[in-house]
Amino acid sequence: MDGGLPDPLPAEPMSLFEQWFTQARAENVQPNPNAMTLATADEAGTPSARIVLCKSLEADRGSVVFHSNYHSRKGRELARGRAAAVFHWDTLDRQVRVEGPVERVSEAESDAYFATRSWERRVGAWSSQQSEPLASREALFEQITETIIKLDLDLGALMRGEDVVVLRPPFWGGYRLWAQRVELWMGGTGRIHDRAEWTRDVSRECTDGVRVCGTWSATRLNP
Repeated sequence: MDGGLPDPLPAEPMSLFEQWFTQARAENVQPNPNAMTLATADEAGTPSARIVLCKSLEADRGSVVFHSNYHSRKGRELARGRAAAVFHWDTLDRQVRVEGPVERVSEAESDAYFATRSWERRVGAWSSQQSEPLASREALFEQITETIIKLDLDLGALMRGEDVVVLRPPFWGGYRLWAQRVELWMGGTGRIHDRAEWTRDVSRECTDGVRVCGTWSATRLNP
């Protein structure tokens, strides 16, 4: 792979994407190798982007999963049904772009992931009115205290690290970005990079929660 993308190009991009993703995590090439820039747009077409963590790369489905507050600016824009994401591993000189439809994962999937989070993060998800104005940092800590009281949590047990049930808030959960277009990029000497794209039809028709997708079409691109 160090010599560039395979020639001829693979029939589908997700296997190679998964290899890169796995290598980046195994070698810990950066503090958050699963970080990706997520881009969305509002009703006026105004774009916005932020870093989120990819919690699952589903190579078999051709999708990535991340989580957020449904009521945040990000969540409101994701409700429009389209998004794009970029993974960049600078030390590996590799980049992956993913574009396509996005939808919420099932409540069961969101519940399962939420249960793996630390209690601080679970409480934080309840406490933060993400993207909304905040009077002060102190006000945020007051919201956290109010949440602990509202949920009737045993603060002593929390501080001792004991297992305390904190259920997922209904306004927080996972999203699945389905890859309709994937671009793989590898840096090259003298800006002679290696770059290719794969596209496919991503139908809205679902079978057991899985989209019915078309066959990938591969095209090599100028760098």
